Amino acid sequence: MGWYICPIPPSSFRCFWSVQSIGFDSKVFPGFVTTNTARSIGSARSSFLGLDFNTWIFLLPALLFFAWYQIFPIIRVVWISFTDFKYLTNDPPNWVGFANYIEAVSDPLMWKSLGRAAYFTVMFLPGTIIFPLLLAILVDRVENARLATFYRVILLIPAVIPSTLVFVLWKWMYNYQIGPINYFLVEIMEWFTYRNAPQWLGGTDLTLPSVAIMEIWWGLGYHSIFFLAGLAAIPKDLPEAARVDGASEWQVFWYVIRPRLQPIMMILVVLRFGTSMAVIDEYLIFGGFNRASPTYTWTVFMYDQAFKTGLWRQGFAASIGMVGAVVMMFFVAYLVYIFRSKD
Repeated sequence: MGWYICPIPPSSFRCFWSVQSIGFDSKVFPGFVTTNTARSIGSARSSFLGLDFNTWIFLLPALLFFAWYQIFPIIRVVWISFTDFKYLTNDPPNWVGFANYIEAVSDPLMWKSLGRAAYFTVMFLPGTIIFPLLLAILVDRVENARLATFYRVILLIPAVIPSTLVFVLWKWMYNYQIGPINYFLVEIMEWFTYRNAPQWLGGTDLTLPSVAIMEIWWGLGYHSIFFLAGLAAIPKDLPEAARVDGASEWQVFWYVIRPRLQPIMMILVVLRFGTSMAVIDEYLIFGGFNRASPTYTWTVFMYDQAFKTGLWRQGFAASIGMVGAVVMMFFVAYLVYIFRSKD
């Protein structure tokens, strides 16, 4: 039997000693603290934000990557927004203070383009919840395991198609002369002629709804997987017990299933709100830089000022981006508050 005693700095005028002994127990020697307890005390002192030193070592590469590719660009954009920065010129940037921000908030096009983005978001967000939820409930009720797996694979196919291919495909489908949608409406249903056929992307009121339909279709399977995961976590006996008690299918969904899927709804709404407000690729492909087009939102306005007008006003474009980001952060905080207040 061997043992040794090592001192630990006194705390509150009491001196504790650490004992490592073979065959000795801290219950037998209540005045002593075993080395396991001492190690836990030491690890607690060496931890930071609840994580010990070894954990931070493993997290360091990811944190450095995140800081370099996320935090640093944000800080740089904030700095650029207070200057007359022009990337392709040799002139050093000059500090202009809030001049870019004053010009941005004073420009009617800024608020008009933000309104267009908000209008698109209002049409798009309900579709990211309603249709994927209905589809997930239908797939979840498939009892054949192989068939259910097949449906899940089919649902994910649109999500893995490259974005550019999706946009070009739907631009062809929406073409008012050769697109299959108008061909169906004109040749098969005979509701229109090619003279008065709907111009889905022709700068009319149909443009943003058409883009929203494309986006809802593109993310339908991806969003359904979220709800399928949530449905799988609900015990099967809860809906069955509600049905035995006489609840209708709507009551089972509304009072049993929906409350347990609400956290998933919150995540989807918050995430997709940000992406829908900041859409740009689709607008550039469908509408270009036509300021009269409904697709000329604040993101296109920002890109236009930075690279297309010939003035290379990256400083002003950065201020447009920051104003849009602040507006988005405000609404995201409001959405989180609404969901949390309903818990």
